[in-house]
Amino acid sequence: MPIAPDPVPFPLDHLVVRGKDEATALILRDRRFSYRELRARVALLAAWLAAELPEGARVASWAAKGETTCLLPLAAARAGLVHVPINPLLKRAQVSHILADSGAEMLIGTRARLGTLEPGDAPAACRLLDEEECWHEAEACGGDLGPSSRDPDELAAILYTSGSTGKPKGVMLSHANMWLGAVSVAHYLGMEADDVTLAVLPLSFDYGQNQLFCTWIVGGAVVPLDYLFPRDVAKACAKHGVTTLAAVPPLWVQLTEVEWPDGSAKTLRRLTNSGGALTRELVADLRARFPQARLFPMYGLTEAFRSTYLDPDLVDSHPTSMGTAIPFAEILVVTDEGGLAAPGEEGELVHCGPLVAQGYWQDEQRTAERFKPAPRDSEYGGMAVYSGDRVRRDAGGLLYFVGRRDAMIKSAGNRISPQELEDAARATDLVSEAVALGVPDERLGQAVHLVVRGDPARDADLKAALAKELPNFMQPQAIHWRETLPVNPNGKLDRTLISQQIMAEIRA
Repeated sequence: MPIAPDPVPFPLDHLVVRGKDEATALILRDRRFSYRELRARVALLAAWLAAELPEGARVASWAAKGETTCLLPLAAARAGLVHVPINPLLKRAQVSHILADSGAEMLIGTRARLGTLEPGDAPAACRLLDEEECWHEAEACGGDLGPSSRDPDELAAILYTSGSTGKPKGVMLSHANMWLGAVSVAHYLGMEADDVTLAVLPLSFDYGQNQLFCTWIVGGAVVPLDYLFPRDVAKACAKHGVTTLAAVPPLWVQLTEVEWPDGSAKTLRRLTNSGGALTRELVADLRARFPQARLFPMYGLTEAFRSTYLDPDLVDSHPTSMGTAIPFAEILVVTDEGGLAAPGEEGELVHCGPLVAQGYWQDEQRTAERFKPAPRDSEYGGMAVYSGDRVRRDAGGLLYFVGRRDAMIKSAGNRISPQELEDAARATDLVSEAVALGVPDERLGQAVHLVVRGDPARDADLKAALAKELPNFMQPQAIHWRETLPVNPNGKLDRTLISQQIMAEIRA
């Protein structure tokens, strides 16, 4: 039977306690772990970490999907540490910022990635270990740290996410945040012990981490996959009898276009989508490709994990709806005056309840801007997340997205800070001004365009510099060179006018 939505949280490392000893928990390229073996490896890694680092220390990971990145969230939590997962697509500049900002005392990564760091990129007190060294030392230590009795409200992880301005900020998540997120998702997806989840999303994202957590809490199996081509996903589904697949819209588009081996798609029971809205055309394509699978459109934000989902039975009749609140989430539509919006009236989406994160790491100013006391009409009370997203609720209770208040670029499921890209462009000394824009794109959601003032003869040099400093998903699809950029009456760059000009050029 699917897991009941029990609102009582436990320490995060208890996620793998319930799985049957001999049932398969984790399937890697070269090894398969039962729950008995997975628990033993978590205990081994946790004991070593506890001996190496003081309680509350931050331990970061920067590696592809594998034993280390899958087990470290639980082992660090058991050892009383705080896990800082770093997207393996990031490059040294972003990694250096995350290490310094989090005050990480250890970074475990692949040898090749660690080799790209330069002197000064990591804090002096941060020890760098490649994965092989990590496990060699853990096995030599030979410890066995049993399930913890940590307070579920303790900080367990810091997930770095881009903001609309500035560098990535660390969202602080407690044991309870992640535990209840796993219970909630496993419940509304109807997951059970015979489920097999293909984990294709980055484990540095809350959506990606939850692939592991909601599967393990019901005793199912996870198959982590770093794919090169969409057909790799189809082959993995066929090989492992995958039942659950989570993705973002650009990947769904690709998966509907590739050939699937005979019968490979028939085992899929559910498809989950976040990181961008599904179009009517894409829904139709998914229905045709996976007719037996239930489709779950979802909306979330790292500051509160997941907020809403649309019941699969309503997808065809209400394809543009965000759905309703997930278990343990209270979603209010609040007017600018602070009251509850009437049906059909636009307001800000405010998320209340135990999934709300603990704020931004060492950033009181930005925490105060986003995390505020819940509206007076909230049943949960306490702190709430004010999303900045404008929504409306219809008479039947379904939510609909209206627009974003901030300037974030959302491309291929990635949230990209315009300022971070602009800062990187200016830092090359090849341009004097830069404006990053998100341009509507059928496959990506938004494509990244960069408008700069400088010498267009340096175009190749700028592209090369950005390729060196920024991850692939932040690279501009197009660079528009200008002799001058318009300013508004306050003397600031007129981003609205610049965006209008670029859109007019694209449409011409």
